[in-house]
Amino acid sequence: MKKINGLICSMLLLSAISRSWGGPARPDYVREILSSAPAAEFPAKAAELIKQARGHEQPALAVGVVKAALDLNPAAAPAVVGAICRAVPAVAAVVAGTAAEQQPRQASNIARAAAAAAPAKVGKIVAAVCKAVPNDYQNIALAVAQVVPGAGKEILEAIASAIPGIKTIVNQILLAAGSNVPSVAFALNQINAAPQSGAGSPVASAGGTIPPARGPAVGPPYIPLTGTPSNVNPTNTGTVPTGGRGYAAP
Repeated sequence: MKKINGLICSMLLLSAISRSWGGPARPDYVREILSSAPAAEFPAKAAELIKQARGHEQPALAVGVVKAALDLNPAAAPAVVGAICRAVPAVAAVVAGTAAEQQPRQASNIARAAAAAAPAKVGKIVAAVCKAVPNDYQNIALAVAQVVPGAGKEILEAIASAIPGIKTIVNQILLAAGSNVPSVAFALNQINAAPQSGAGSPVASAGGTIPPARGPAVGPPYIPLTGTPSNVNPTNTGTVPTGGRGYAAP
């Protein structure tokens, strides 16, 4: 009976959320539903809230649900994100981005959970999380590459779109690689090398490295010629006596 009553209450609250729509989800409704869920069911309950909403309402509702869920249980961020992305892949990017904004220290784990649950949305997920926590884009990219290893190009294009400062070098890496897309780890090494060698330096090949800038050459000082240069005929030079020509004896 308690389970039935709980289900009825949840459905009534969901109906109330739907009727009151017109913006972000009402925090009091969302919080009431989530706070009543056992810890083990917390991520699934968050996902259920979004899944039950109408399609055009889901993105904004997802923002409200994620904020409420992480306010109640910050440590559950990756689990909540994974459950929502698995249930409603269409909101994966907004969910991952919102969660990363709320818990920036968990950004890479949030991105990994989202990508593992909704691999078809990997590019949008990476872009959203990197925009939320741009300073951690390398860890985010590596974490996602571990769970979706075949999405290297999408991941690199996503970090380039989210971090304008690396867009040029990423485009050069991809252009040089052609159809042989380099690993995310290799590309990140190239990006790290770019400030020392110049972000505009071309990448010779997908497996090569960006050549370092050459330093100045060291040699003797340049002494300009005096007079007018002329050709010397070797047949008219004569014989040079011992001790040299025109030198006095010691």
